Amino acid sequence: MHEEQLTSRRVHCPYCDAPFDLLVDTTQGSQLTWEDCHICCAPIQVRIEVDLEDVNAFQVTLGRDDEVL
Repeated sequence: MHEEQLTSRRVHCPYCDAPFDLLVDTTQGSQLTWEDCHICCAPIQVRIEVDLEDVNAFQVTLGRDDEVL
C-alpha cells in the first residue's frame, strides 16, 4: 500500500476522549476493524463506510469494543 492512498481523519477515543489521527485506506471499500488507543490502550471499534461512487467520500464511526456499530 502506498502512503498517498491513505487519508488522515482526526478522531477521539470513545474511552478517554484523547484525539488522534486515524489513517484510512478507502481503496479497500467499507470495513470494520479495531485500533488500540495510543493513550489508554483500549480497543476501539472502527467502522469505515466508503461511498461506492466516490472513494474520497467516506464516514468513520468509532465505538467501544462491546458496542454494536
